[in-house]
Amino acid sequence: MSIKIGILSDSHTRLDYLKLVLKQMQEEGINYLLHAGDLCKQESLEMISSLNIPYTCVFGNNDYGLIEFANVYNIKKEPSYFKIQNTTFKMMHLPFYMTQDSDVVVYGHTHIFEHNFNGKTLFINPGEVYAREKPRIEFVILQIEEESYKLEYNYFKKEDLSLHKEEYIYEK
Repeated sequence: MSIKIGILSDSHTRLDYLKLVLKQMQEEGINYLLHAGDLCKQESLEMISSLNIPYTCVFGNNDYGLIEFANVYNIKKEPSYFKIQNTTFKMMHLPFYMTQDSDVVVYGHTHIFEHNFNGKTLFINPGEVYAREKPRIEFVILQIEEESYKLEYNYFKKEDLSLHKEEYIYEK
C-alpha cells in the first residue's frame, strides 16, 4: 500500500506561493498534507483545509496570531506525534526534538531543504515556500511504500516559476 504525503514549511505571508505549491501537490495526487510551521496567516490554514484531504500543521515561532484557531484547524503544538497508515511521524517547527522516536521526523524553521535516513528514521526539512533565503519555492512529496521511502524534492524557480524535481530513494 502506497501513500503520497505533501510536506511544506515556512510559507509565512506568501499566499501566492502557497497557492502555487498546493495546486502542484494536488496535481501530484497527494493523500495527506503536512505543514511544519510558520503559516503566519489564517488564510494559509483556510487554503490547506479547502483541499479536502487530511492534514496536520504545527505552530511555528511566527504563528502566535494563529493560536486562537487551534480548535478550528488541525494545527498542533510541537512536537506533534501522529500516525499515517502504519508510519509514525513526529513534526515540529524548531529542530529541537531531533530524536529517533518515530519513523519520519519533519521539521522547518531553517528554510533549508535537508534529508537524512539513518536506517531507522527519515529526517526531512522541506525547505521554504517563502523563497526568502534563496530564489526557490520549495516543497517535498514523500511516497511511502512497504519497503522504501521515495522523497521528491520540488522547487519552483522564483524568476520564471519553472518546476524542478530531484528524487531520493531510501530502502527501509
